[in-house]
Amino acid sequence: MYDRNHLAHAISCASDGRHAATFLTDARNGRVITYGDFWANAERMAAALVALGVRPGDRVAVQAPKEPAMLELYVGTVLAGGVFLPLNTAYTPDEVAYFLGDAAPHVFVCDPTTQKALETVARNARVVQVLTLGMDEAGTLVSARDEQAPGFQAVARDAQDLAAILYTSGTTGRSKGAMLTHRALASNSETLRDYWRFTEQDVLIHALPIFHTHGLFVATNVTLMAGGAAIFMPGFDAGAVIEAMPNATALMGVPTFYTRLLKDDRLANASRNMRLFISGSAPLLADTHAKWRTVTGHAILERYGMTETNMNTSNPYEGDRRAGTVGLPLPGVEVKVCDPKTGEELPTGEIGVLEVRGDNVFAGYWQMPEKTAEELRANGWFITGDLATIDAEGYVTIVGRGKDLIITGGFNVYPKEVEGVIDDLPGVVESAVIGVPHDDFGEAVVAVVVLESETVLDEAGILAGISKRLAKFKQPKRVLVVEALPRNTMGKVQKNIMRADYAALFQG
Repeated sequence: MYDRNHLAHAISCASDGRHAATFLTDARNGRVITYGDFWANAERMAAALVALGVRPGDRVAVQAPKEPAMLELYVGTVLAGGVFLPLNTAYTPDEVAYFLGDAAPHVFVCDPTTQKALETVARNARVVQVLTLGMDEAGTLVSARDEQAPGFQAVARDAQDLAAILYTSGTTGRSKGAMLTHRALASNSETLRDYWRFTEQDVLIHALPIFHTHGLFVATNVTLMAGGAAIFMPGFDAGAVIEAMPNATALMGVPTFYTRLLKDDRLANASRNMRLFISGSAPLLADTHAKWRTVTGHAILERYGMTETNMNTSNPYEGDRRAGTVGLPLPGVEVKVCDPKTGEELPTGEIGVLEVRGDNVFAGYWQMPEKTAEELRANGWFITGDLATIDAEGYVTIVGRGKDLIITGGFNVYPKEVEGVIDDLPGVVESAVIGVPHDDFGEAVVAVVVLESETVLDEAGILAGISKRLAKFKQPKRVLVVEALPRNTMGKVQKNIMRADYAALFQG
């Protein structure tokens, strides 16, 4: 048992004395990892890191495949008093160079297949130790772990000490390192465990990446904190998830998971044993909600969080799960909608910038005191940058990002409103509405639309279909039909890419 201020204490209590209970089942090979095995290896990882010179507060960065050993490294870093820094496996060496240079980790773990390129990057960033972790847990990290004995005693940490740094996606400007404390991660995971009713009887299908809040701090921490089990998949494969459902009780995913699963005729029968489907990281279309309920009998539970805050709101476990909303504030989390210019709280139902406060909120941006002061108020309120409304019953609806707001001819246009009308048209799969430069209007509204394969709908048909439902200034000046919207690894539509791609649409 660890110090109560320690994240390791919070995530170990449920499995204390249950060493033979299953924690992970590796979906690729059927290997079962018990809680006893997992914690022994995490302690070995901690001992290995200390032997490599990691001291309290040192960063341990990793860009490696999704393997059980990466979770052991995460917990081992926390036990050693270090700060875990997972990096997206899609980042190029140039991008990794920025993160290593900014965070200055003591240890960097990379895939053996990228070691040659990244060792040079790490050396230039003055990283002291470079280890490797590849598929099937190949590499020097596991060798270093196995040289140590279990039984490592956790380095004392305070609740406000850092446990992890996660970099924001950096859609505008420099990526920012969100500093997450032991208290922020432990308190949020405990809240989610209770709110979503996770127990040691649960088996989670874990198909999310573990370099992101959703897969690492929500899926993994909640499972550990409940003492439950997880079917650990290297990534999302609809067929594999369907096959796992009869032996599972819960799935956490992004909208793409659910749209792809709906295409499998086995879904209705396979989902009978499941109790909970959770979606986040990007908005879920109302049509997907409706189809899922029709096919499975389940209402998907949608929630809302951020890198800087973990989870903020959730539709209720018991009660009305409202499509199009992200639910109610979680226990211990305060939310309010404010005027973006004055910071004053706005009346119920009005659109403004969402602010949140609670133990879940981060400690600021790594080495960016000015940016921290801009977005994290002295009284603890974090300015999310998301435009939202809160209705009379407390349900939060995210309208869009503040930077996505379109000002055309002096009028404000909220993209989600236009997207909702377009998405309702027969033959439309999904849409994204952006603003691009326009000599006359400042910005022009442009819709980028994905259509069903056999639809006859075109630009003129879409514009005709929405003309009576939207004011003229809200209607797109162009509708562009594409095969797919650009998305990041968590399924979020990358409007910044579309704004760049179509920036010259009305120029010249």
